[in-house]
Order: sequence, then structure tokens, then C-alpha cells
Amino acid sequence: MKEGLIDDNINHEYIIRYLRDNLKEQSGLLLELEEYARLNKVPISQPESIRFIEVLLKLCGAENILEIGSAIGYSAIRMSRAVNGRVTTIELSHDMAEIARENFKRAGLEDRITLIEGDACEVLKDLRGEYDVIFMDAAKSKYMEFFEHSVRLLKKGGLLISDNVLYKGMTASDDLLRRRKITLVRRLRQYIKMLSEDERFDTTVVPIGDGVALSRFN
Repeated sequence: MKEGLIDDNINHEYIIRYLRDNLKEQSGLLLELEEYARLNKVPISQPESIRFIEVLLKLCGAENILEIGSAIGYSAIRMSRAVNGRVTTIELSHDMAEIARENFKRAGLEDRITLIEGDACEVLKDLRGEYDVIFMDAAKSKYMEFFEHSVRLLKKGGLLISDNVLYKGMTASDDLLRRRKITLVRRLRQYIKMLSEDERFDTTVVPIGDGVALSRFN
């Protein structure tokens, strides 16, 4: 997917094109899902962002992954394939959940990916287990709420990956801020500040895709 999602990327177009031109082109089901997302305006992880996450998963040897926000299942499939790992993914929309479940079957991953349908804030309260990696990619305005539960579920030395934290550059600059996004951006700024000041985590924000916050739980 060389051309899609440029409007949701914080980098200059020439940088995006260069990065994507040096990524392996997807084929088969993943290429089909990328095209479906583009045509139906479904937000999925950007090519350079999901590749970055795949490398991180390999580096930390992740076996048990929690994803908050499934959409059509694109990133869950890529993460599971990257490390031959198990993924638990949460999705609020019934329609998206049905599509994701079908895609997991088509990928032959229905035994390795478990989808829980419901409001992530409620699902997380009842979730048990310990995860090597937690990937947040759902409602950005609720990241603070997701975080409170993630601390309990993330193992020591585990990674918390939060996508879209720079939100089209608005998080970093009031010059780009749109009036209807003021509340969302304020919450993202609070979230990044909180992560950066929390001594239990080592955090950095990587200006790739729409901004990825990477936090290691000490």
C-alpha cells in the first residue's frame, strides 16, 4: 500500500513515499485487506508503523499480545504472523468484529487470534493474564482509561505500544489543531505527558506514521 493514508501521516510526503518504496509489497489476503481499508475508509495501521511494530515484536520475542482495537483484523494478522504468537484483540463494532473474525479464518489464524467483542474499557476490567506486548489502536480519547488496565495486564519488561499519538501533528502544534479535535488532542497530550513522567515506564515517541509511543514496563 504505497499511496494510502498520507493524510493521516505526520511526515512529509517525500519521506512517506521513500519509506514505503523500501517496504516489501504485501500480497494475497493482506493486500486485499489494505485495498478494502482504502476503499471503505477503515483506519488500519500504516505500512511503516506496522512494520516497525513487527520488528519490535521480534526483538522482544513476544508470544502473548493484546490489541485494543481490531478493526478488520489487519494488524492482528500481521502481529501474529510476525512472531507465530497468540493475539487477543478487542473490538467495539459488531460489524467490524464479524469482518475481522472472517479474516482470521481466511488467514488460518482462528486458533491463534481471539477476538473479544465489546467496549474495551469494560472488557479490560475483566481480562486476566499477562501480556508481553499491548498495542493500543482504538479510541484515542480513551487511551488514559486503557492505560490504567494495561499496567495490570502487562508483564515486567513488556512493551506498551500506543498508535496515532501525534494525531496528524495536532498533538505537537496548535497551528494544526482543528476546533472539533480540541478535546481529543488535549487528552492525547495528557496521555503522553503521563507516560513520560511515569517512573514505571521508559517511554519514547517515534515520529513514524501518525506517531507511535513506545513504553517499556520496568
